[in-house]
Amino acid sequence: MSKKVFVSGCFDLLHSGHVAFFEEAASHGELYVGLGSDKTIYELKGRKTINTEHERLYMVKALRTVKDAWINSGSGIIDFYNDILNLKPDILFVNEDGHTPDKLALCREMGIEYKISRRVPHANLPVRSTTALRSECKIPFRIDLAGGWIDQPYVSKHYPGPVVTISIEPDYDFNDRSGMSTSTRKKAIELWQHNIPAGDREKLARVLFCYENPPGSSYVSGSQDSLGIVMPGLNYLWYDRGEYWPSRIESHLNPETLAWIEQRLYLMALNPREAGFDVTEKTNITEDGARALSLSADRLWKAALNHDSVAFGNAMLDSFHAQIAMFPNMVTPAVKEAVSLVPAGVTGYKLSGAGGGGYLVLFSEYEIPDTLRVRIRSEE
Repeated sequence: MSKKVFVSGCFDLLHSGHVAFFEEAASHGELYVGLGSDKTIYELKGRKTINTEHERLYMVKALRTVKDAWINSGSGIIDFYNDILNLKPDILFVNEDGHTPDKLALCREMGIEYKISRRVPHANLPVRSTTALRSECKIPFRIDLAGGWIDQPYVSKHYPGPVVTISIEPDYDFNDRSGMSTSTRKKAIELWQHNIPAGDREKLARVLFCYENPPGSSYVSGSQDSLGIVMPGLNYLWYDRGEYWPSRIESHLNPETLAWIEQRLYLMALNPREAGFDVTEKTNITEDGARALSLSADRLWKAALNHDSVAFGNAMLDSFHAQIAMFPNMVTPAVKEAVSLVPAGVTGYKLSGAGGGGYLVLFSEYEIPDTLRVRIRSEE
C-alpha cells in the first residue's frame, strides 16, 4: 500500500519550484497538500497573498502529482494539526525554509517520518522561489550579530557601545515578527516600493527611521533596524549614552570578509513571536549588563575583520547572554527547546531579534543540516 505524504504551505504565485517540490514529495507516496488560509498567511508573513486561498487551492488540486488538497483548518506554523490527525500521514515533507523544531517534535510525537527537501529544481530549470518573484523582494532584511538593544537610549544611557549588523538579501520569505526587521522593511516598501534608491545611505536610513517613528510615537524602533536594512555589508554602529542615532558608522564591504561570514552563518527557524508579546517586561537593565553587551559587540567586530572564528562565535554567544540577562523574556520555552537542539561544534549562537521566536542565528565551522543560508548584500 502506498504511503501517505503530507506537505503544507502557502504556494502563492505557483511556479516551477513548487512543482519540483511536489514531484519530489510525491516520489515517496501519495501526495496530500494543506494550504495556509489567507488569514494565516497574513498573520505569519504580515502581507496578503497575491492569489486567494480558493485560487491557490484550485491550482494545486489541478497538478497531476497531487492526490488531494485543502485549506488547513488551524492557524500559525502548525495550522495543519487537526488535518494530519484526520489524514494520518506516513511522511511530513518540508522545504529547508519550512523546517522548524516544532514540526520535528510533532512528527516524533505522532510517529510520522520527517523528510526535508533540498530545493533541487527540475532538470534544465532555474531555482525558483515565490519571494524572488515578488516585486518588493529587492528590499533587504537585516540581522544584528551582536550588541542589539544598545541602540535603545534606555540601555545605552547605562553604557555606550556598538551594534554590529549585516544586510541580508531577501532570498526567503522570512516570517513576520521574526527579528529580521520585517516591520521596518514594510515601511521601506511603503517609501520606495521595489528597491532602496540611489543616494547617501545614511541619509536614506534617517528618512526611513523618521518615517517609521513619526513625532508622538509611543514606541520608537531602534535605528539599527533602518541602518541595518539600508547599509550594505557588515556595519558597526556606535551609540553614545542615551542617543537614538549612532555617532559613528563603519561599513565593511570586503568580499572576502562577507564571504567568510556567509560560509559560517546558519539560521534555525523558530515560530514567529506571538502577537502582543512584550519582551520589555521584567527587565534588569544595568551598567554591568550594558557594558557586557557593548564589549561583546566590539570583540565580534574585530573577530570578523580578523577572520577569527573562535573569537567571533564566543563574542556572539556573550552578546546573547548579555541580552537575556537584561531582557529575560527573550527566552521562551520554545527558544529554550531550540537552544537545546544546537548541534555540537557550533561556535556561537543568538536570536535574530528581540526574542520570543523568529530565528536562531548559528555560527559554525561545520555545515549544519536543515538550516537556512543567507547572502549578505554587498553592493553600495
